[in-house]
Amino acid sequence: MPEQPPYLRIADVLRQRIAEHVWTAGDRLPSRAQIAEECGIGENVVRRAQELLISQGVLEGRAGSGTYVAEPRQRVRVVRSSAREQPDGSPFRADMRALGKQGNWESRTEAKVPAPAEIAGRLGIAEGEPCVRTVYEFLADGRPVQLSTSWEPYELTAGTLVVLPEGGPHAGVGVVNRMAAIGIAVSHAVEQPEPRQATAEEASLLGIQKAALVTHIRRTYYSDQGQPVETADIVIPAAQCEIVYEIPVNR
Repeated sequence: MPEQPPYLRIADVLRQRIAEHVWTAGDRLPSRAQIAEECGIGENVVRRAQELLISQGVLEGRAGSGTYVAEPRQRVRVVRSSAREQPDGSPFRADMRALGKQGNWESRTEAKVPAPAEIAGRLGIAEGEPCVRTVYEFLADGRPVQLSTSWEPYELTAGTLVVLPEGGPHAGVGVVNRMAAIGIAVSHAVEQPEPRQATAEEASLLGIQKAALVTHIRRTYYSDQGQPVETADIVIPAAQCEIVYEIPVNR
């Protein structure tokens, strides 16, 4: 078995001290130099351990003050399920309503954006073909909890009332309902979740530490003819949200 990297060992030590209430929420940790001397390692190892725990929401760094034990936060429950799609409104608002929170979002749409290679592959179109791109910031009680960048083939909705996802009479009702309005039946979606670190831009938008852990979901909606109609990159902060998948069972 390969030896555990030193910073992971120190992260475990710090996590254990919090679990044993040596330090409690709001306590300031000793300096990196003190921890390094006590554990017989370098300050860079302590720094990496603390950065890991900050990304996990265990610690928080305060500029010019030091590193503190983070106050426990209630994580927002994000449900991924076929039952999310409602005929009368937004799935996100329904999710937040179930939690007793007010769900809302801010968005910015651009039409005729050339499809990058990866997006074109996911939509089954040629690279560079025009798309409608919409960037979202989803909020729960005014607090950012999710980012999403959505892409739709421009040719699919051009000239219709749903060409702009957040404009017109069908604004804000979700992909499934918008496509139904122009006679396209969406049959299913495919989601590919994976953990990674937040980019600097994502961290700034979500109000989290740079390089904090996020779940990146690549989601694509398909019509009943097997045609991709929309694909999105969804980013959810791991320390603030828990993702739950509900899987229907056919009997």
